[in-house]
Amino acid sequence: MSKVNPDPFTTRPEIEGTFGVVTSTHWIATAVGMGILEKGGNAFDAGVATAFTLQVVEPHLNGPGGDVPVIVHDVSRGRTEVICGQGPAPAKATIAHYRSEGLVMVPGTGLLAACVPGTFESWMLLLRDYGTMRLRDVLEPAIAYARDGYPLVERAAATIQVVEQLFRKHWTTSAAVYLPNNQVPTPGTLFTNRQLSETYARILQEAESVGGDRVAQIERARKSWSHGFVAEAIDTFCRTQEVMDVSGAPHRGVLSADDMARWQPTVEAPLTYDYGRYTVCKPGVWSQGPVMLQQLALLKGFELDGLDPAGPEFIHLQVECAKLAFADREKFYGDPKFSDIPITTLLSDAYNDVRRKLISRDSASLDFLPGSVEGFGSVVKLRRAEGHREAVGAMGAGEPTVGRFGEVRGDTVHFDIIDQAGNMISATPSGGWLQSSPVIPELGFCLGSRAQMFWLEEGHPAALAPGKRPRTTLSPTMALRDGEPYMAWGTPGGDQQDQWTTQFFLRHVHARLNLQEAIDAPAWHSEHFPISFWPRTARPGVLVVENRVPKAAVDTLKSRGHIVEVGPDWSEGRLTAASRVGRRRRAAANPRGMQGYAAGR
Repeated sequence: MSKVNPDPFTTRPEIEGTFGVVTSTHWIATAVGMGILEKGGNAFDAGVATAFTLQVVEPHLNGPGGDVPVIVHDVSRGRTEVICGQGPAPAKATIAHYRSEGLVMVPGTGLLAACVPGTFESWMLLLRDYGTMRLRDVLEPAIAYARDGYPLVERAAATIQVVEQLFRKHWTTSAAVYLPNNQVPTPGTLFTNRQLSETYARILQEAESVGGDRVAQIERARKSWSHGFVAEAIDTFCRTQEVMDVSGAPHRGVLSADDMARWQPTVEAPLTYDYGRYTVCKPGVWSQGPVMLQQLALLKGFELDGLDPAGPEFIHLQVECAKLAFADREKFYGDPKFSDIPITTLLSDAYNDVRRKLISRDSASLDFLPGSVEGFGSVVKLRRAEGHREAVGAMGAGEPTVGRFGEVRGDTVHFDIIDQAGNMISATPSGGWLQSSPVIPELGFCLGSRAQMFWLEEGHPAALAPGKRPRTTLSPTMALRDGEPYMAWGTPGGDQQDQWTTQFFLRHVHARLNLQEAIDAPAWHSEHFPISFWPRTARPGVLVVENRVPKAAVDTLKSRGHIVEVGPDWSEGRLTAASRVGRRRRAAANPRGMQGYAAGR
């Protein structure tokens, strides 16, 4: 089967072997995960160790106070499942409370944006129910790196520099950790977070105090986190500290120890869509994951085979389908425990056959066009960006994204792992990054800011309510091919995640690029619809492309009405991917940002 591009450019080889593969957004985490496989652990053991390590080595991108969706395929169970590690809004997080603080939206930083941290409990569930190793095996690498140091990447140092004055003036507990010797650390510094190391070491010590039973240790660790000293420190900090946030005023938090004690992650079936030979699996409508599935439902009506994956026709069709799918996200998505979400209709062929008629092959839409499902959804009020997104990003609001605004704002993290038995995991941990809120001094980490996804408008599917999950942008992906588990992939990047993951998939399926080629190919993203983060603005018609997209393609896109902005050569996305075919295991990682690596043998 010939390729559209017979000689695509790649920065590195696609990793291939039969033993197992690990790919993540940081080389140290990849090495740790591979080490767990070498010691006899399965993909889920390796995933837990990789995740804890990423918290340490990419603190500007994720942390213990954050959240995570996970997709797993467990060979022994014979099914694909989603672990929802998205903690809900606290019991005291009401629209009335935020309005009483003079707010019209949830601030993108500080304590008012904190939901229940979801990562630790999720990794404990994964280790207990899917893994084979003891807690010490998977936690020790993160403890060691936090205690003994790791080389700080350039983007972490740049992030610290951006928020230096905020730390010095307002978030002094963060300054104590991230300004060692009262200075912004330089890239390559062997950086430590000894308090975080001590927090995890204490959890491990308390876990092992119950004896040698693996499951009993995990349960004791969960108790230390959600019912013990961690929850108590978080509760005290939120009750007693008034923290400056992006609104320009200080606020106390509403997250409590009781909120943490009441929550546990859940396991559910993925949402799926059949696209030719492939069944694509995503988290549910509490995430933005279904927008990828709806893009595929729309794209299914176009002939993409043979199109240049960096050409104007390919880009135009993907972007126009994304505009419609993301418009439906804004109108309909939310926590299905609180609102009926018409996802079956939104992914149906009948609905998307009608929606597809709104797409012109010759002109870009400049309109915001959510669909209509009787009895569902809400009115979405657009706020147009006025050139201030960079300034807001510098204050730490929103989820950091790569791309046009990514040079100082950072990102999220992602990893994919497949072991020799064929077990697969794809996860996108995020939140709790160093610029989200002040470090809790007794713990060495800060809380997340996912509650900014909520609307302070009654009746909206994503309206704030106690116990409700915010609509996260985090969105790992898995796919079956001809009914067999085939591929896991994902990327950091906020609202861009399900644009970049869709592009990667289309390049792999229609242009027949291998994993590394599909990652390395020129990429782009639309800013047409409202971003999910403070200040929730939209830039209708704006399409940001890498400079590697051919000039002729850019000119054609402009002639069709796209407002094209050209970014740096390697600025879009941080994809990783892994696949299995028979005994073969393959993996690839993104060169953008000079951090991601794949390993395998």
